[in-house]
Amino acid sequence: MQTVHAKQRYSLIDSVRGFAIINMVLFHLYFDVAELFRLGFTINDTVIDVWQLFICTAFMIISGISLNFSHHALRNGIVLNLLGFLITAVTTLAVPSAQIHFGILNFLGCAILIIQPLRVYIDKISPEIAAAASALLFIILYGVPNGYIGLMQLRIFQLPDFLYQTDFLAYLGFPSKYFFSADYFPIIPFIFVFIFGYCLYHIIENRNLQKYLYLKIPFIDFIGRHSLVIYMAHQPIHLRERFFFLHI
Repeated sequence: MQTVHAKQRYSLIDSVRGFAIINMVLFHLYFDVAELFRLGFTINDTVIDVWQLFICTAFMIISGISLNFSHHALRNGIVLNLLGFLITAVTTLAVPSAQIHFGILNFLGCAILIIQPLRVYIDKISPEIAAAASALLFIILYGVPNGYIGLMQLRIFQLPDFLYQTDFLAYLGFPSKYFFSADYFPIIPFIFVFIFGYCLYHIIENRNLQKYLYLKIPFIDFIGRHSLVIYMAHQPIHLRERFFFLHI
């Protein structure tokens, strides 16, 4: 498999990214209104967990797909990490109770920097096998940040406590019991979602299905093309609501 440089932008990818960013804004709005302002309505916890998992994995899969087209992967990875560190600094200073450490931007930035040099090896594997293996590893390692290996939330094997004694390993997926982050996506298990996305494009390419990626959903694809700007712009509003509530 060779690096792909799309001559025409794949609008469907932008549309999926746009749909994900809309859901993220609505998710934060729900949290602000229902949880902080206590207006008397809540959504089932399972639905919330699934909703959040859908949003984050959508971003990861799309970012993995997009790595196939990136001409500046190193630069993009560094920029995303710097923006992630900025969010960490602002949330820690402004609203400590909602501080973010290793959120979605830091994860995506690190995933790009990790996978970019490994592409030559991943590309030697059948994309179907690589994608299936990545999905399976994500399911098995999903519980690592909570101290176990299993099948999603089904615990099968408890990991040793010494892995969770320091927050220096939190970014890998081994947070201590004192670690807190309002938005936390460690390398393990989520790197495998990113790899799944990277391989997914090659499956689409091998089966000549790229024509479907040109499908354009008006307005949604526009939002997707500007998702990073929207994400950064909505953060101050989201934090202001939390700050206001915590200080009234």
